Parts: sequence; C-alpha cells; structure tokens
Amino acid sequence: MVRPGRTRVSANARLSGKRVIVTGAAGGIGAAIAKLFAAHGARVACYDRQVSDAACEYSAQGDVADTGAVVDFVAGVHARFGGVDVLVNNAGADVFAEPLRLSQADWQRNLDTNLGGAWNFARAVLPHMLEQGAGSIVNIASVHGHKIIPGAFPYPVAKHGLIGMTKALAIQYAAQGVRCNSISPGLILVERIERWFEREPGARERQTELLPCKRIGTPEEVAYTALFLASDEARFINATDILIDGGRSQLYHE
Repeated sequence: MVRPGRTRVSANARLSGKRVIVTGAAGGIGAAIAKLFAAHGARVACYDRQVSDAACEYSAQGDVADTGAVVDFVAGVHARFGGVDVLVNNAGADVFAEPLRLSQADWQRNLDTNLGGAWNFARAVLPHMLEQGAGSIVNIASVHGHKIIPGAFPYPVAKHGLIGMTKALAIQYAAQGVRCNSISPGLILVERIERWFEREPGARERQTELLPCKRIGTPEEVAYTALFLASDEARFINATDILIDGGRSQLYHE
C-alpha cells in the first residue's frame, strides 16, 4: 500500500534520501522509528501484521515469519525506492512460559518471530546492500538478551540469538560496506506495557522505583538511538549492541 508523504522533514535531516525498511512499524518502538526516520528525510517502507501509519511511504501487512511474503515485500520496496540502505528489524512478540509446560508451537513461534523474522529480512536485503557496497542493519534486541528474568523463558533464547546473529553478520560483511548493530531496550512505555500497568495496580510505581533514573523509557528514546546507528554518523560502529534501560541492568540487587 502506498501512502502520501505528509511528514515534515527536519531542517537538519540526518537520513536524507536513505531508503529504509522498518518491521513491526504499526505501533510502539517501530512506529516511533518510522516517524523519526521520515522526519529526518528517509523514504520509509513499513511491514507489520497491522496497518502502519502515514509516516510510511510504502507499506504492507504480513508476518515476518512468512519467508515468501518478506521476499515479495523487499522486492516491492526495491522496485519503488530503487534500493535499500537501512533495515530496522523491530518486529517481535512476547512468548513466556514455564519451560516444561511450553508447547512446541510456542517454542517455534518464539524462534520464528523473534529471531527468524530478522533473519528473513536480513537475508532478503543483504544482496541489495552488498551490490551497492553499503548498508546498515539495526536489530531491536532486548535486555533479555543480556540478563535472565525468571519466568520469561523462552523469549531470552531468541534475543540472545539475535544479538549473536547481529555480530556474526556484522563481521561477515564488514569489508563489503555493510554494518550490523543491535539495540537492547529495557522497560519502555509501549502499548502492551501500558495495558500491563492497567491490569496490575501498583506495577507502574514498583517498576519505576527499580530504575536508577526513576522513570520509564519512551519509544522515542529508542528511535533516536536507531537513527544514529542508521546514519552515516555511525559509520565506524559495527557489531555493537547498545543497552537502553536507564542503567537498570547494571545494578546489583541485594
């Protein structure tokens, strides 16, 4: 679906002319990234299971685990934009269960969405990036890829894998002009977190108190980090993961 461009471009555009794909762009962090990138002069193509907003010049609904649909979407972006300069793999899903009660279907869904989806898109865009000798892939990982939170299995399995895939692809293609980095957000005020707070009175206050800065992060703060990594300002940054968690993962809790 093609949407009219209505986003006002910043006078100090940092992604002017860049051709970008953002997955999971219909809400939360993905929507914030798409909006900010468009405001900084990027041509943004969005892929999500839901309808994405007007920050996207070109969009489609689909599942990142559907390899054929991903290939077709990337081909459509390439045909419309003439190439792909930046890929932001943001799409993901919470999959939490007691390990021995976890169904095989949920185990596979976790891997297919949270790790396989990023690989499907990377595999589809890499030939274009390698052909032009330049490209930046930004994977949205998680603090779950660094620290284990009880009761969160098997989600951290996929997020550890995503960070590992980021580094492996980064080293593999570094000499050919393609960079690959990841961002690991902690607690961010997206829609599902707001719903959690509504269901559990006091949860917002308890979680805020655990953070050294005494506030919860916003999608826009993650988006600005993605903007930097996607831009030429970060051209010597490769195979790196950036934690965005207000310092919480560095605390030692007695």
